[in-house]
Amino acid sequence: MSDEDAEGTEEEQTEETEPESETEPVDAATVEEQLDEAESELEAAETEADLDVVEAKLDKIEGLLESADIPEPEDEDEEDPREELETRLSDLRDELEDQRGPYAADVIGDIEDAASTVRDTRWTDEGSGELVDVVESFVETVQDTLNTDFGVTLSRNSDDLAEVLENSAAAVGDADLDPDEDADTIEALVAATEELKQGIDDAEEWSDLETRDQLEAEGFYEVLDHRKDYPPEWHALKVWEKKDRADMVLLALDSLQSNFMERHCLDALERMGNEEALEPMLQRANRRDKDAIRILGKIGSDEAIDAIVDYVDADPGMAKTVIKALGEIGSDEVTQEIADQLVADDEGVRSHAARALGRIGDTRAIDPLADTLENDESDSVRASAAWALNQIGTARALDAVRGYADDRAFLVQSEAEKAL
Repeated sequence: MSDEDAEGTEEEQTEETEPESETEPVDAATVEEQLDEAESELEAAETEADLDVVEAKLDKIEGLLESADIPEPEDEDEEDPREELETRLSDLRDELEDQRGPYAADVIGDIEDAASTVRDTRWTDEGSGELVDVVESFVETVQDTLNTDFGVTLSRNSDDLAEVLENSAAAVGDADLDPDEDADTIEALVAATEELKQGIDDAEEWSDLETRDQLEAEGFYEVLDHRKDYPPEWHALKVWEKKDRADMVLLALDSLQSNFMERHCLDALERMGNEEALEPMLQRANRRDKDAIRILGKIGSDEAIDAIVDYVDADPGMAKTVIKALGEIGSDEVTQEIADQLVADDEGVRSHAARALGRIGDTRAIDPLADTLENDESDSVRASAAWALNQIGTARALDAVRGYADDRAFLVQSEAEKAL
């Protein structure tokens, strides 16, 4: 055998006999001893650096425990020593986290959360006054604690108060506080922030009021000189409708949760057609709310088109509501979409489409309306087409109707006579 062959054989033998791991598995006693040492070090830790050392030790112990040679108990009633060690390790990790901090970053996060709450919450007049006092006290504490001064604009406006809190958070960040060296300062800021959060929680929110208290606070009942109708909200609603105060009708719609009042609020908004109701009704229309779509038609704003035009080929009930609303809006932007419905399967949809085209008045609709007048099997649809052509009113539109003075359907005859 050559020397090279001999060396190769020795290497193979070495690889075959080399142990899989350089360290033998430890037993439960060894892990227990390591945990005792970590616990002592944790009790003695005074700085973040000390805690980092303990955390590294706990990570090492976790690795030892995973590979530890710990036999399972023979008796089911006996406690599993591995589980006991894992529980103790977990408890030490919890104690470690409890000893960390507090940190300036935690204070900053809490202040920013408080600012968001102040800005996003609707407050009563009383609550706004309470917030001013709470924020003013907090800002004074922050300035005194950090020995700094920053811009403060205190008012009942929640955006102003939120900005003051955000300035406070920025001041804490600029102070560059060390969790060890500035521990007392951070503790003082933590205490102040807790008081701030409690003060904000205690301030009166709009949602804390009962429904009638909310309406009372908004002046909803001010128009009542007597309680003629029951419930009084119904009487107030009638008065606000006469005054064309859509804001008060919308307030009642949002606040009063009875089907009775909701029906009357929606009917009032439809009769009013006030543009103040546009945005709330657009939100409802996006949820396929037919009442909202009818109200959008009465409002007549082109802004509603995109929200409802895709429903023209929905089920007949929805399609008729949408087509009528689009006709009332009167934009020639949707002429083609509505003209396409002149051949819909549902007779009512075809009739609504014809009348909507008449309201829009787009001369591009003359030919499809003339075809409908001539060929549709439904006399009511043909009558609607004749009416629409009269509404368009150009010479060509009127010519398309005049030839039907002797039509079999009386309504078609009537429209032909108007054209003549």
